[in-house]
Parts: sequence; structure tokens; C-alpha cells
Amino acid sequence: MKHAEGIRYDRLRASKTLGQILETAMSFERAAHEFYTHLQAHVSKPMQDLVQELAEEESRHYALFKELKARPDVIEHITSRIKTPSSDHRFSDYVHLPNLGKRPDDQSILQYAMAREHAAMEQYSALAQDIPEGPVRDLFLYLAEEELAHKAKLEKRYYELVYQGNV
Repeated sequence: MKHAEGIRYDRLRASKTLGQILETAMSFERAAHEFYTHLQAHVSKPMQDLVQELAEEESRHYALFKELKARPDVIEHITSRIKTPSSDHRFSDYVHLPNLGKRPDDQSILQYAMAREHAAMEQYSALAQDIPEGPVRDLFLYLAEEELAHKAKLEKRYYELVYQGNV
């Protein structure tokens, strides 16, 4: 009997409620918006448009989660438990913003931002696999694609900066 209780406890510990997952995702998107907004005043001129665009997109992502969380069909499942992806700890780590200093170099910013977008893409993809079909799954699939597109923009800019010397 104790073995079965241990298995149930491990499964419970390896899951979160839908509400907890949505709160973490909202915190991530809010932190991303704050990160990019703060960077606008500290990046080189060629980076400012990209950083502003990313800040606006992260703000839209936060709004999507907020709207989703308020939907009656989602509220009724807010306490449902969902398997926590193995990427969860990396994703949660990015809720806390780094101190890049007053004048961070573009390469450091891009490296951090690419890792951040990759963590989000992994997390949203993994969550979409373990959530039943419906609006929450659709949002996670959509955001996984969005984060992948953000990462591609950042990688393009990184390539231009590092390999072509365009600062």
C-alpha cells in the first residue's frame, strides 16, 4: 500500500494545476515584456526596433493568457492537474530577470534573449502535448510558434552582429 501512495505522491509532485501553469506563464510573459522594455533605453540604435517589437509581442502574449484565464470554459478546469514538463525549471528561471548592467553589449543581450525564447518555446510545446484539445492547448501551440519566430529574429540579428560585424 505504501508503494502505491508513493507513486501517487510522485505523480502529484510532477504536476501542477492549470491555474498554476497559467500564472507562471503570465509571470514569464510579464517579465519578458519588462525585460525588453527596460532594454530599449540601453541597447544600440540598430537593436532598438527589434527590442521594442519583442516587448510589444510579449505584452500581447500576457494579454492572451489573461483573457484565457477568465474564460468560463477554462475556469471550470483551473484546478485540473497537468504533467509538469521537464523544461519547467528552465522556464521558471527566466521569470527572474538578469542584471545586464547599464550598457550591455548587443551580443550578450541577444544570447540571453535567444535562450529565453527557446525556453518558452520548449515549455509551451511540452505543455501543448499534455493538455487536452481545446483553447488552452491551442494557445500553447500558438505561443510555441510565436516564441520560435522570436528566436529566429534574434538569431538573424545575432548572425548579422557576430558574423557580419553589423552593430
